[in-house]
Amino acid sequence: MENIGMLIDYEWCSGCHSCEVACQMEHGLPVGQTGISVHTVGPWEIAEDNWQYTHLALPTKQCTGCVTRRAKGKLASCAHHCQSKCLQVGPLEDLMAELSNKPSQALFFIQQL
Repeated sequence: MENIGMLIDYEWCSGCHSCEVACQMEHGLPVGQTGISVHTVGPWEIAEDNWQYTHLALPTKQCTGCVTRRAKGKLASCAHHCQSKCLQVGPLEDLMAELSNKPSQALFFIQQL
């Protein structure tokens, strides 16, 4: 079984929640459940004219990595519908290599059930 990960560039996440809706629709999940959840950090002022205000998408335990979609050569539903194109889902090792390319990224291991 392949180790799957989700890499999120939270510098560009706008908090639009498209990933949540796409996941819920793709997998037929009930209202309030999804394989990814967007959270807002802030806003608060760190120093004059320097603010903390970030959106961060986090995979939930219901995330499957869209194994079936990806086996057909498609992107994971969340990544396909991400308006900021800041989500990647794929082999964990490939995504790990991209972490050193820039700061403000988070990598999550997706445990497949």
